[in-house]
Amino acid sequence: MFHKIKNVFPLPEYQLSVQFAEGVTKIYDVKPLFQKIPAFQSLENSNDFGGVSVDVGGYGIIWNDALDLSCDELWENGVAVETPFDGLLAFSDATELWGLNESTLRKAISYGKLINGVDVCKFGKQWVVSVDAMKREYGNIINR
Repeated sequence: MFHKIKNVFPLPEYQLSVQFAEGVTKIYDVKPLFQKIPAFQSLENSNDFGGVSVDVGGYGIIWNDALDLSCDELWENGVAVETPFDGLLAFSDATELWGLNESTLRKAISYGKLINGVDVCKFGKQWVVSVDAMKREYGNIINR
């Protein structure tokens, strides 16, 4: 099962903050990999660690052509942390996870199924929706 990655940020002490499309943030400790996988030693004591980015498609993270980690590794071995943004999804992520069209969510707002300011909110041009509201109206996530 894939858990798509939206963002990754390097933290002190060779840790990563990984934000997943499901609205979950996890902290992943890279230090144990320095001992297990020799290629990862190149990140230790260098500026390369901060160059981490999300791989195309969100199915992993990369530093360069030789170093990467899968989304499943980060999900399974990361430690969940609470942030003020947990449980919020962009409409694009919500529609992908639930197999819907964005127009379905916009209609749900106009019909009062999703309440603006309670279930959904618009930031600039981007709508976000709570995971709880999506589960209430459309059931459990179907696409992962």
